[in-house]
Amino acid sequence: MNPEILAELKPKIREVGLQHGVVNRVRNLIANSKPNPEKLFVIEGIWAHNKAVMTDLPVVSFVICPEYIYTPESEALVRHFATLVDEIYVVSAKTFDRFSERDKPDGLLSICRFPVRHPDDLNLPENACVVVLDGLEIPGNIGTIVRTCDGANVDAVLVCNRRARLSHPKVVKGSMGAAFRIPIVEFNDGVDCSAWLREHGFSIYLADTRAEKAYYEHEYKGRCALIMGSERYGIHKEWYQHDYNMLMIPMLGICDSLNVGVAASILIYEASLQIKGMK
Repeated sequence: MNPEILAELKPKIREVGLQHGVVNRVRNLIANSKPNPEKLFVIEGIWAHNKAVMTDLPVVSFVICPEYIYTPESEALVRHFATLVDEIYVVSAKTFDRFSERDKPDGLLSICRFPVRHPDDLNLPENACVVVLDGLEIPGNIGTIVRTCDGANVDAVLVCNRRARLSHPKVVKGSMGAAFRIPIVEFNDGVDCSAWLREHGFSIYLADTRAEKAYYEHEYKGRCALIMGSERYGIHKEWYQHDYNMLMIPMLGICDSLNVGVAASILIYEASLQIKGMK
């Protein structure tokens, strides 16, 4: 790293070691091993920090390893993130290697706060498409679905009967940064979520292998909500207490279902493309 930049940032720099509190916090967040009421998570590397800049992600702590910072892009990011924090924590390569998850670290790491949004924050169009994740348990599946929602221009992701932290490292990585951008709103259960959707004029579509109609036989228009159930138990019964549509993906081989992330991708693109007038 250019010594002139270090000299420029010296008033903010604090050199710390492996036992420092911020390093322990990084390791705990990566391991997902402690309570996390603040919904904090870790991002590492040039790509992730560029995504954080694009989405104005709230930054709590910034950690750098000057020995691994050698490109103009990295140095520009150091300057930018230095404006967002009161202190810059500097660690040695040996310390950085202890918590880095990259084979070739870029020397950049931040603790960020997961964006918390509420139903009242949503400003949805009349042709909105939202995806509801009901009781999903595997963080990687959640991240994959959020990534698909971003790609298909879904308007929001709603989560109910939550079984995994939205700030889980595998949710963040699986979403490839989409979790920073797309609105994600959490409800306590399907009752509250269903009531909110009906109040706001949504047609509800349940992904259910018992459906008589395939997903491509439906006409999606107006405001539509796709409900994806948990990997083990499917959709909670509370979703079947009011008006709903059921849809399924034909299975032509020996397997009776798809991974929920794969299934969600198929349904999301069909519904969103129709709703957005692209099909």
